[in-house]
Amino acid sequence: MAFTAKDVKALREKTGCGMMDCKKALTEANGDMDVALDFLREQGLAKQAKKSGRIAAEGVAYAKTNADGTVGVVIEVNAETDFVAKNADFQAFVDTCAQTVMDNNPADVDALLALNASGADTTIADMLQEKVLTIGENIKIRRFARYEGSVAAYIHAAGRIGVLVNFDTDVAANDGFAAYAKDIAMQIAAANPLFLNEAAVPADVIEHEKKILAEQVANEGKPAAIIDKIVMGKIGKYYKENCLVDQPFVKDPDLSVTKYTANVAKELGGKIAITGFVRFEKGEGLEKREDNFADEVASMVK
Repeated sequence: MAFTAKDVKALREKTGCGMMDCKKALTEANGDMDVALDFLREQGLAKQAKKSGRIAAEGVAYAKTNADGTVGVVIEVNAETDFVAKNADFQAFVDTCAQTVMDNNPADVDALLALNASGADTTIADMLQEKVLTIGENIKIRRFARYEGSVAAYIHAAGRIGVLVNFDTDVAANDGFAAYAKDIAMQIAAANPLFLNEAAVPADVIEHEKKILAEQVANEGKPAAIIDKIVMGKIGKYYKENCLVDQPFVKDPDLSVTKYTANVAKELGGKIAITGFVRFEKGEGLEKREDNFADEVASMVK
């Protein structure tokens, strides 16, 4: 019985297995879909489909740049346990994903999955499924960002936080710039700014803050005539806490990040402006798996 590419695709959708595995299964089964499915199950390949429903909120946030610091990527790849993040095979897969993003600039995760992995003849999707099978956990590529220009990457706490920063500068090649860029990336990791500058804060966010602050000030018994003035002062504090360029520089709180940047630009004899950043924290906003060790052991001895 002959089979078509459409049959291979249908079997892949049913099982979550790689394209080549599905093609081999249909060949072995002479095109019979049910027999091919049994073949994949017998080979242990169809277990991928079961793993795909399990919670993956661990893993790593990873960042890298190319050799001359003109293209950078930050990516989060999740697994079920933090143990997997230390697995060399998993780490190599994450680096391959980042390199593929760097080389091809895909629009989103689905586009990345469809690409051939950099330096390989297999797609990222097939490579991902192979890692699920060999490592034994659900693995998901959650998100990534890519910058071009003058970029810096930083990884904190073995992949708990990944940071990518973009600069507009004419001194990227000067001695001292790399150290400055790392300082800014570390600032972002440590202080977790929500916005680049005041202009980047959405108007509705500020209005929401003003409303809350006005209620707070009124509840403190302040005269109505001065509430607006007090609120605007507090909004200034909000900017200082949440906008990167307004934050106190973590290595010298007497300086703002803007002032530190200006000082470095002057020392290096050129211009430096921070134009964007991305900070990924592993598992941020994801449901965490709650393990009960006693129940796990009990289930193993039943």
